[in-house]
Amino acid sequence: MDFELSEEQRAFARTAREFALAEFAPHAARWDAEAIFPKEAIAKAGELGFCGLYAPERIEGLALPRLDATLVFEEMAAVDPSTTAFITIHNMATWMLGTWGTPAVCERWGADLTSGRKLASYCLTEPGAGSDAGALKTRAELEGAEYVINGGKAFISGAGATDVLVLMARTGGGGAGGISAMAVPADAPGISYGKKEHKMGWNSQPTRTISFDNVRVPAENLLGVEGEGFRIAMKGLDGGRINIATCSVGAAQGALDAARRYLHERQQFGKPLASFQALQFKLADMATELVAARQMVRLAASKLDAGHADASTYCAMAKRFATDAGFNVCNEALQLHGGYGYLSEFPLERLVRDARVHQILEGTNEIMRVIVSRKLLEGDGDIR
Repeated sequence: MDFELSEEQRAFARTAREFALAEFAPHAARWDAEAIFPKEAIAKAGELGFCGLYAPERIEGLALPRLDATLVFEEMAAVDPSTTAFITIHNMATWMLGTWGTPAVCERWGADLTSGRKLASYCLTEPGAGSDAGALKTRAELEGAEYVINGGKAFISGAGATDVLVLMARTGGGGAGGISAMAVPADAPGISYGKKEHKMGWNSQPTRTISFDNVRVPAENLLGVEGEGFRIAMKGLDGGRINIATCSVGAAQGALDAARRYLHERQQFGKPLASFQALQFKLADMATELVAARQMVRLAASKLDAGHADASTYCAMAKRFATDAGFNVCNEALQLHGGYGYLSEFPLERLVRDARVHQILEGTNEIMRVIVSRKLLEGDGDIR
């Protein structure tokens, strides 16, 4: 096992860090406070390839390993987890479209998505189908050469501000086997968007419900074949779980860096906080948890890149551990700042708010435990 990054990987990470410091850092607090979706900054990320990191070359993606993508996402999330998290969702939806889309679909949207000129939303969750995604009710009926879509989605990142929806809809009977995936123009007649949700965090990306009322799309917009949609969605989520875990690692690194600086700067009882052993120990524990989370995420990414039989289990473990650990590190960093950590003038309260939702989305951490325990209790139960 080689835990060292190549020089090429390090250079890619440096590029992402420099980009985030130049394009995100000066504005992240304002984007959060004013709920601004920074499409121009995301497009600049696209110019560097960051909107199609692991999308296939057929749509002008970089086709990088998932491990390499985590290096980029981590550096950007250390500055702005909310905006970075949307970029990871866009990457996931773009990869799905580029992998399973017909030539016509790839021609229409592919290059625009990988470049960041256009943006994509991932549409799986419904008001009555969150953790139980196989129970979704949105239907797409084939009528001649078109699908007619009716139903609704909830908690959709970017909804109302993106250009294409990667939609999971029921084309067959009940259960996962009746679900198909398709690409839907975000401005198609019959689509309407709900109010922008007021959220605890993730304020630099809009979240809305989407309603579909007799929305017609060409049959060629189907991704894969009918009945394959749930499998496609879950494959997307394996990578999505690594992505969101990486955003937690990045947020935690940003929080740890801020706390380390503050302990040197802040004086109490005539000496810097860094001289107090209790705070030294807390910082050491934070760093240890962060490194463990980072290595687990990179291990899961490597398993996914290698097509390992247990990759989904490793992705679930990494998502559960890294999002819990990342939130805890951010929260402890806020505590180390005392009252200043609670002020919006410092980044800690934003990092805490943005990191909290990572324990819920892309499958709740409770569902991650279900996935892992099921693997342990079925078959030989061997994970090593």
